Amino acid sequence: MPEFDLAVILNYYSPYVSGLTESARAIAEGLAGRGWRVAVVASQHLKSLPLRERRAGVEIFRCPVVTTISRGPVSPSLPFVAARVARMSAVANLHIPMLEAGPIARMCAPTPVVTTYHIDLWLRRSLISLVVIGAVDASARMSMRNSAAVVVNSDDQARYSRLWPTLRRANVHAIPAPCYDRAGGSPSYRETGGLHVGFAGRIAAEKGLVYLIEAFRRLPEPDARLLLAGDYVNVAGGSDIARVRRAIGGDSRVRLLGLLNDGQMRDFYALIDVFALPSISESFGIVQAEAMMAGIPSITTDIPGGRFPVVATGFGRVIPPRDPGAILRAIRELRGLSAEERAAGAAAARSLFSLEACLDSYERLFRSLGARPGARSGPGAPPALAGREEAA
Repeated sequence: MPEFDLAVILNYYSPYVSGLTESARAIAEGLAGRGWRVAVVASQHLKSLPLRERRAGVEIFRCPVVTTISRGPVSPSLPFVAARVARMSAVANLHIPMLEAGPIARMCAPTPVVTTYHIDLWLRRSLISLVVIGAVDASARMSMRNSAAVVVNSDDQARYSRLWPTLRRANVHAIPAPCYDRAGGSPSYRETGGLHVGFAGRIAAEKGLVYLIEAFRRLPEPDARLLLAGDYVNVAGGSDIARVRRAIGGDSRVRLLGLLNDGQMRDFYALIDVFALPSISESFGIVQAEAMMAGIPSITTDIPGGRFPVVATGFGRVIPPRDPGAILRAIRELRGLSAEERAAGAAAARSLFSLEACLDSYERLFRSLGARPGARSGPGAPPALAGREEAA
């Protein structure tokens, strides 16, 4: 009898924040809340993090990092720990892109592997980045070929992926990323009665923030505000905060909020009128789906995967990438949506992107591969985890 029902394997895990990390965390914690025995294996991306802990019902194994290559942490022990924990589990769920993904998927045998392919790796163009992208893509192909199933966020994402020739031959399941319903917050710190536009996400080059800032600065409204929420300190691959600050210049209407916690995000959505995700590379955009679930229309760029939430619901505008003029026009069109239009858009988003719908889909997939949650090999915690640290 396996010690765990599910092993989730990825590079960065909470408290790191990204769409990939948050998806893996929501799946791990959500299924743990349904009675699954879940383990997570990830890198120790901060030395202050414990190598072993239990958090939100999930057993977390972290592996020391010796260096990083571009965005990827180099942890020599991670593939071996991941394989060991996977073989203690009924099913393994590998979240990629990840340089070690291919070897890990092979080493997990005989445990069936589900690879969740979030996005084609995007890096600023350079000789080194081309080598890194080629290596990561090759590893992703190996992972898919050694997986019982591959999950993508949407068919749109898969069909336009660089890896479509491999994906089309895999057992592919389109499951939208898990999104939390953050409706019901308080707009208590809204500064003015004017237009409030919001962005949330890592302050990274691929998010296209400089184009959003340029568009907003063309608005001649002193009471308007642009609120930029997200981490600009701990960003894999490097923060884009210097370029963002230069783009802001002396415009006092733009606010850098930093990383917000769950409660603050609920209030953030409550105080904005329009959400903008002007990415030049995006897998899905959990934040835009959550904004729509809270009744806020989203502006998103016409790129595979990232455009899917708006296309599927019709609640927002799809614009060309790197186009401040199109962003500005979309802001002006969406700011005037009625309460009825916003409520209808929120209902459509909730029906497609709720956390429970995502967990239901993953649970069905894992069960189809032999996972039988709740059956322990013995009372209490697994012996291999004796002495672990319990985190709040």
